[in-house]
Amino acid sequence: MFGKMFDIMGKLEDAKKNVEEARKRLDHVLIDAEAGNGLIKVTVTGNRQLKSLSIDDKAMEDKEMLEDYLMIALNKALEEAGKIQEAELKKAATDALPNIPGLDGLL
Repeated sequence: MFGKMFDIMGKLEDAKKNVEEARKRLDHVLIDAEAGNGLIKVTVTGNRQLKSLSIDDKAMEDKEMLEDYLMIALNKALEEAGKIQEAELKKAATDALPNIPGLDGLL
């Protein structure tokens, strides 16, 4: 009984380690998005950190348009980063865990 409990505890530690490693890898995953036919370009990491922002001079002529395009581009990039992050962290966590019915629905 205790042997199985220690085995599960070890697998939980492995899952934690896998998740930490996945988070580090996500810092190097870059997601690009743009808005306004390329007037605004952004790059974020898989951990949803802004890495670069490019604004074409034409976008500077209209403050409202600039704000709209910035929101569009950032939201696109962050949404994609969120999907990638969720998938990577779920995979990292479940790879180390035993096949427990119903666990997949919790992660």
